[in-house]
Amino acid sequence: MGDRGLVVDLENGTVVAGLRELDSLQNPNEGDVLLRVLFSSLNYKDALAVTGRGKIIRGAFPFVPGIDLVAEVTASDAPSYREGDLVIGTGWGLGEDHWGGYAQVLRVRSAWLVPLPEGLSPRDAMGIGTAGFTAMLSVMALEEHGVSPTKGEVVVTGATGGVGSLSVALLAQRGFHVVASTGKAEAGPYLQSLGAARIIPREDLGQGARRPLEATRWAGGIDSVGGATLEALLSQTGRHGAVAACGLAGAASLNTTVFPFILRGVNLLGIDSNTCPQDRRREAWANLAKELSPALLDSIVQVVPLQAVPSWSEQLLGGKVTGRIVVDVQA
Repeated sequence: MGDRGLVVDLENGTVVAGLRELDSLQNPNEGDVLLRVLFSSLNYKDALAVTGRGKIIRGAFPFVPGIDLVAEVTASDAPSYREGDLVIGTGWGLGEDHWGGYAQVLRVRSAWLVPLPEGLSPRDAMGIGTAGFTAMLSVMALEEHGVSPTKGEVVVTGATGGVGSLSVALLAQRGFHVVASTGKAEAGPYLQSLGAARIIPREDLGQGARRPLEATRWAGGIDSVGGATLEALLSQTGRHGAVAACGLAGAASLNTTVFPFILRGVNLLGIDSNTCPQDRRREAWANLAKELSPALLDSIVQVVPLQAVPSWSEQLLGGKVTGRIVVDVQA
């Protein structure tokens, strides 16, 4: 049996996904490194791509999704990597413009990769994945803009998702008093196990701002929801606080006023994990390797085989997944 991948294709105008041999398909990625992909993960973007419910795929069909990967280098023309090196690939259009991590063998550009940090297993790297990488970039941005544990509570929206779960854990580990916002009433024990000090229902912020400036509640926040939730969060953030915006699970639109920015000095911080510069990328991964223990990752990770990705994509889009889904690409 040759190398396989989860291939998305169009059949009579309908997106279909399934395992296929890759020998008959040409890997369109132009790159100087050949990889044996070990693990990937299932993110919201991946679920949209696999099910065809979102315009995530910009490359030509047939296409291999997967915005995350951890892999072993099997051949390299790049001076920075050699055969046997373990590497992480996230962003740079993987799984969107270029074939991604749901291929057992993949050619990529060395500039898209970072070394797997020492002490971090390949499986745990994908337990973190783009979600944890985005969470760490958000935490770093908040701290760099003056948000500290002494300033007050920090809220995390979409707290049971991948970005949200890891944001709660990272903030709590750094000493923040974390408030988790979720629509899953049963998720309390899970979020508390990650370090949430308090839990609020999604509707608390999801109704939007009642007025341009509401009573101060937060020193800062990490928002992966967007829309009315982000509007409310901005109106409730205190003086010189900051909100890291890193997702749009609720809505891409934002209706707000300039008042939080010009009267309270609130900072709205955009988090782009896709084209994050290499130095920042390596710093974030080094932090993640130090701060997220294998035991914590074990508590939030489920490992599934490549062939199960379509069914898990449906569950993820249906709001039935808590934590992180790691994909065993070689299974």
